[in-house]
Amino acid sequence: MDPGARLEAVRRLTWFSAGLLLWGLLIFAKLLNLQVVRHDDYLAKGRRQQETKVALAAPRGTIFDRNGQPLAMSVPVESVAVNPKLIPDKEIDAEILAGILGLDAAQLHAQLVAAAEQHRGYLIVKHRISSDESERIHALHADWIFLPQENKRIYPSGQVAAHVVGSVYQGEKGAEGVEKGNDAILQGTPGTARLMTDVKRRGIESEVETPPVPGKAIKLTIDERLQFLAEQALAYQVKAKHARTGTAIIMNPYTGEILVLANYPTYDPNTPPRTIAERRTHFNLGAQVPFEPGSIFKVLTLSTALETTNLRPESMIDCHHGILALPGRVVHEAHGGFGMLSMADVLAHSSNIGAIEIGARIGREKFYQYLRNFGFGERTGLQLPAESRGILRPLNKWGTTSLASVSMGQEVAATSLQLIRACAAVANGGLLVKPKIVAEIDGKPTPTEAPKRVLRPETTVTMRQLMEGVVLHGTGHTIKVGPWSFGGKTGTAQIFEDGHYTHLYNASFMGFAPVNNPALVAIVTINGTEGNLGMGASAAGPVWGPLMREALREFNVPKDLPDVPDTPVKPDKTKPGKDVEIARIEGDPGRNILEDDPSAMPKIEDVPTDQGDQGAAPVPSVALAGVKGAGASLASTLAAKPKDSAPVAPDFRGKAMRSVVSEAYAMGLSIQPEGSGVARSQAPAPGAPIHPGEIIRVLFAR
Repeated sequence: MDPGARLEAVRRLTWFSAGLLLWGLLIFAKLLNLQVVRHDDYLAKGRRQQETKVALAAPRGTIFDRNGQPLAMSVPVESVAVNPKLIPDKEIDAEILAGILGLDAAQLHAQLVAAAEQHRGYLIVKHRISSDESERIHALHADWIFLPQENKRIYPSGQVAAHVVGSVYQGEKGAEGVEKGNDAILQGTPGTARLMTDVKRRGIESEVETPPVPGKAIKLTIDERLQFLAEQALAYQVKAKHARTGTAIIMNPYTGEILVLANYPTYDPNTPPRTIAERRTHFNLGAQVPFEPGSIFKVLTLSTALETTNLRPESMIDCHHGILALPGRVVHEAHGGFGMLSMADVLAHSSNIGAIEIGARIGREKFYQYLRNFGFGERTGLQLPAESRGILRPLNKWGTTSLASVSMGQEVAATSLQLIRACAAVANGGLLVKPKIVAEIDGKPTPTEAPKRVLRPETTVTMRQLMEGVVLHGTGHTIKVGPWSFGGKTGTAQIFEDGHYTHLYNASFMGFAPVNNPALVAIVTINGTEGNLGMGASAAGPVWGPLMREALREFNVPKDLPDVPDTPVKPDKTKPGKDVEIARIEGDPGRNILEDDPSAMPKIEDVPTDQGDQGAAPVPSVALAGVKGAGASLASTLAAKPKDSAPVAPDFRGKAMRSVVSEAYAMGLSIQPEGSGVARSQAPAPGAPIHPGEIIRVLFAR
């Protein structure tokens, strides 16, 4: 071969080899860059193309009642998600999905198009679908549809304790009640999972990266059975009395545990509210809506008087025969009112003027301080959101007659929760406890705050006896509980709306049982009754009595009275109201003409208008007669009967106090009960003639 040609061939081969080597080096460098230098970047990019990170919602903690009955729980359900980039015909498929899921087809189509344009590979179409919707979606066998699992909050008992338990928003965030007040405890910690997909974005396998941590369980103090009974009773009574709303609370007076907190109307937390009217039913009336308490507030007036003055149950109070002139207003009581009443009878017969006289003896400063000590004007601290403080104006905002108004439960607003808390202090020996509704968190008991003393023990003993008198021979005599002694106070307060008092009333009863060793306290309020349809005992009593009886049975409270049927009380129509006899009005067997007649309330035009007056004019003082025997004012006017028909004393021995009182009133006789339990002796003796105006003393003992 020609040397020149050989040299050219070698040169060409060299260049070819060099080029081949360079090409190999470039490939090697590229591979090195892909496999080593940028390995992690490309691996992450590949994973982003093949993997989808899915959030794993943590189950919300379960809420139980005190007996372990679930009131709120989270269950796994399916949701619907799609890959917009793989949907073959977005318009047609949007119509199919919308028809199954109950969505707007046009709106869904727009969402799918927008997601595809943004190159999104995952779009949630609907959260937490029903089982029927799930079956129909599965039947499509579409590879662009995913069914991830989420949690759905359900309430097995429906509307029972709805105002206590509350509800959640769409994302299982607490919206109301315990659900909101303890949201951080009930919420768990979400987890994450990686979903591997193929080229068509179909799921291949999944791997949990971070497991979700469930929320903590909460056990409430609420008794689900008693709560159900209370709600049923309220619903019936509110409708029967043509009222607006109703509230019932039962509490352990020593621990503050709320056993029942019921409101009517109520709602089902499984169904979100759709209108403003439905939203209003979510208000927890017992804790969030204050009202003028009316006569039940006299319990606070008399308790403060026993603490700060020399008034005693037998002290005589001038009730001015039902008319009391105050600066700028006149207070009236029905049917002529009363003359002289013992302090015990002021409470028993709910004399407004008597309460005003007692309040005058206390004085503004002392009364205001005791009301603050009882917790009025501040929240109780219950573990529920939006609790109201109520209204207790500072002293510099009191008008000339504010002391008189507050003494009978006006010009002050309190929630049922605040009122029952104050009643519990009377029942438990004078200690103000903090209401409690969460008993345990994650199996551990919640701490109980130490109570503070607001009354002397001896004061509470006296008050319990006075409140027992209310139900034995006072405005609450129609209320029955059964073989347990009990005490309480009725209340009928005009509703103040739009700047004036209306002809609608809040009818209430609060009390405790048994008398000597109270185990439970309860309050029932029926709001918005009209005239004869519901006052004090006649509206609230039919709920309070049976509910307290069921609660006492539920908690095995020992009976302290014989289990005998009650004798019905008959009205004595021969005596006017000013003789302090308890009567009923025809057609409304529970109504008390002394307290519950609308004319017993201050007239609308008598409501004080000078709220800014800081100087209090003196209210007429009370002259103490020092007369022994709280029953002296219960004397019946028998002088009208002929002497030859003078009655004789019946034999009360061996009978329960309630039966004795009922029988005495049925016969038109006046008695002075002493002690508690069963009648052991009496004076005059059985069969002895009774002189006009004479009182039969009956000694009761266990």
